[in-house]
Amino acid sequence: MSPPTDPPVAAPRLAWAHSLVIFADLAGTFVFALEGAFAAVGAHLDLFGVMVLAFATALGGGVLRDVLMGALPPNALRGFSYAGTAFAAAAIGFWIEPHGQVPRQLLLTLDAAGLSLFAVAGTQKALDAGIHPFSCILLGTITAVGGGTLRDVLLAQIPAILRVDVYATAAMFGALVLVVCRRAGLAPPLAALAGGGACFVLRLIALAHHWQLPGSAAAS
Repeated sequence: MSPPTDPPVAAPRLAWAHSLVIFADLAGTFVFALEGAFAAVGAHLDLFGVMVLAFATALGGGVLRDVLMGALPPNALRGFSYAGTAFAAAAIGFWIEPHGQVPRQLLLTLDAAGLSLFAVAGTQKALDAGIHPFSCILLGTITAVGGGTLRDVLLAQIPAILRVDVYATAAMFGALVLVVCRRAGLAPPLAALAGGGACFVLRLIALAHHWQLPGSAAAS
C-alpha cells in the first residue's frame, strides 16, 4: 500500500487567486457601472441609455481581455452576476443623480478605484492562465481602460487614454507592481493589494498635482 500523500500546497493558493479575481472583477464592475451611469445621466440619456452605457463601461474591458485570452464565452456573459451587478449599479446611479449632483472629486475617486480593481483582476487572471508576464501587464491594462474607452466613444468624446494624462499609465504601473510581487514570491492577495494600491495612489497623486504625459508639439 502506498503511503498517504499530503494535499498539494498549490490548491489553496489557486482557490485564493480565483476568489480574488472574482471579488476584484465584481467590485470593479459595480464601481465602473456606477461611474458610467453618472456619465450617462450627465449626458441626458434615458434609462435605457444609462443601462447600456453602464454595462459597456463596466464590462467592456473584461470582455475584450477574455476574447484576447481565448476564454470564451467571456465571464461577463456566462451568468447573471456580472450583468446583474452592472445593471444594479446603473439603477442606483440613475436614482441618485436627480437628487443632487455628484461631486466631481467623488467621480474621479470612483474612477481611480475601478481602474485599480480591474488592473488587478485582469493581470491576476492572465497570470493564472500561465501567460507571459509582459502580456499579463498589457492584459491588465486593457481590462482597466477598455470599458472607459468604450464609454467615451459612445459619448462621442476623445477617450481618456488618448489624452496626455496619467490614466492608462497608472493601470500599467499597478499591473507591473502586481507581476513583480508575484514573481518575487509574494502571496496573491498581498501582491494584488500592492498592485491595486500602487495604481490607485498614482492616479490620485497625478490628479492632485495635474501630472500629464508629454504631448506633441502640435498639441501645445
